[in-house]
Amino acid sequence: MELDALIEMSHKYGADADFVLAGGGNTSYKTADTLYIKGSGTRLASIEASGFVKMDRAKLAGIWDMKFSSEEKQREAEVLSAMMAAREAGEEGKRPSVETLLHDLFPQRLVLHVHPALVNGMTCGRAGKKIAAELFPDAIWVPSTKPGYILASVCREKMEEYRKKNGRDVSLLFLGNHGVFFAADTVEGIDALVTEVMVKLRASVETSPDAGEAVYDREMAKRLVPELRMLYAGGGEACVRFSVHRDILMFASDEKHFSAVRGAFTPDHIVYCGVSPMLVKSDGEDTPERLAREFEKFVKHNGAAPKIVLVTGVGMFACGRTKKEADTAASLFEDAMKIAVYVQSFGGPLPLDSEMSDFIRNWEAESYRSGVSLAGAAKKRLSGKISIVTGAAQGFGLGIAQAMAREGAYVVIADMNEAGAAAAAKSLCDAYGDGTAISVGANVSDEQSVSDMIDTVVLAYGGLDIFVNNAGIVRAGSLEEMTKANFELVTSVNYTAYFLCAKYACVPMKIQHAYAPDRMSDIIEINSKSGLAGSNKNFAYAGSKFGGIGLTESFALELAPYGIKVNAICPGNYLDGPLWTDPERGLFVQYLKAGKVPGAKTVEDVKAYYESKVPLGRGCLPEDIARALFYIVEQQYETGQALPVTGGQEMLK
Repeated sequence: MELDALIEMSHKYGADADFVLAGGGNTSYKTADTLYIKGSGTRLASIEASGFVKMDRAKLAGIWDMKFSSEEKQREAEVLSAMMAAREAGEEGKRPSVETLLHDLFPQRLVLHVHPALVNGMTCGRAGKKIAAELFPDAIWVPSTKPGYILASVCREKMEEYRKKNGRDVSLLFLGNHGVFFAADTVEGIDALVTEVMVKLRASVETSPDAGEAVYDREMAKRLVPELRMLYAGGGEACVRFSVHRDILMFASDEKHFSAVRGAFTPDHIVYCGVSPMLVKSDGEDTPERLAREFEKFVKHNGAAPKIVLVTGVGMFACGRTKKEADTAASLFEDAMKIAVYVQSFGGPLPLDSEMSDFIRNWEAESYRSGVSLAGAAKKRLSGKISIVTGAAQGFGLGIAQAMAREGAYVVIADMNEAGAAAAAKSLCDAYGDGTAISVGANVSDEQSVSDMIDTVVLAYGGLDIFVNNAGIVRAGSLEEMTKANFELVTSVNYTAYFLCAKYACVPMKIQHAYAPDRMSDIIEINSKSGLAGSNKNFAYAGSKFGGIGLTESFALELAPYGIKVNAICPGNYLDGPLWTDPERGLFVQYLKAGKVPGAKTVEDVKAYYESKVPLGRGCLPEDIARALFYIVEQQYETGQALPVTGGQEMLK
């Protein structure tokens, strides 16, 4: 069998959330001499040949003849050292899955280990062992056992007993509070086993999870998210993901329902969801204060902040140092809730006991796996900053968004051009990782659209640190030519929209400041050199930009007590951008038609004219604006300013 079959099988099950979440699950393929095993911390959904570790099977077999320390921590270190020594030449930079020894015990060529919620409904149920024996008489059941060497040792003994009793090798192994192993010589054989198990279990459950739409207190959710972000991060960077559906509200309804998900069902729930979830009973307007008090009590009692917070009538908040970590915590707790529903059909819940939980928390192998799985990029200038850039589907806005993502920010691409915004967000995620960007369709001149935009961002990421008001429009023309409709359009997008965006953007920023008084946020208007000096036959645009500087100065005075800096950047002309170069509505065409450049016969004449007016001899570029933006964000003692970035064409007076 070629390695390609293993990769195909890994992708199939790894990409299916019913089988694999986060970095969970593992697969292997073996020949007589070599075991190809998933590397620890890699993801089945995207694994390639290089993600598997080649292990010497003779050396793996030799591990069973070794003597290890009776002291738990020392034993695990010794076993890890022995496993690492069993890697074939050239594999030194890789770490094999913690379940390598168990994979090697199966004589079948292919092994798939996964943790489906439906399966774990049985393995985490009090009657799970009895029901498994009835449904799958040819399977082995292994009760909850410490993973790694101890689990492999127990399975080895049970597999030998099975072989002696039945005269054949086992192909199906259930692990209490853990998951299931499938073994076969072909992918088709694996698929058949998986189908059999899932069909029988689906037929056995009486109650299924309900992720249907639910009625919840959306206003309270928006109020709590930025607060919880600051509480979790201690005023630093963090992300909080909000989720709500019927099961979430059911488990959050009271202590009785919450108790069903208080304890961890599987090792992954401990690794990714933290020490324990937290329940806060909603108390109307006093809920934020109650959340703060309960959060402090939780930290004092557990020695760590909760990663999962349920609020009665509101929903679930998943916290993490990064968006990836918060999303992973959310997905694993969703898994726990599914299991809590399924176990009702298997005798009721049987969570991990305290001894097992403590072992998992302190086990080096799980710490390594989660660390690799949740690893983020090195800290950069804007690492962890949650930002919105309006009008970012193209032009200056897109260039600004790209620069901010490159420096570690989470960037929301907001634009009326929803397809363009979605494409821009995808490109940023492809370049800098999942979760880096999302897109939001937004009309910044419409108040409800602006409000919805802010809500979307806050509930997806947890707050807001930088708002870049970049969306703008130009309609040039003389006094005689300018229509009232075009004048009002320019004013609406360039001036009124700035007011609307600042009005709603400052709300989560104020909440963050209330719980982290030293933290500063930024509202930045991308203004124009036309906001510093009048513009012939372009008065609608210039007037709106002059007004924007007036708003900037006024907003800065009002918002300074909340740690919100408000500044403007006044770029020179982006002569290579779509605003200028569009062959139908670009400024080169508009200015040529308006006679703004005396003697100009072509758009090239217009461009040459504008380049000649810049002392540094070129148009402004997005990178120039990005550098100014970084300065504005990083400095702590400047607000209400209009920063020229014009190549010397316009200077501060």
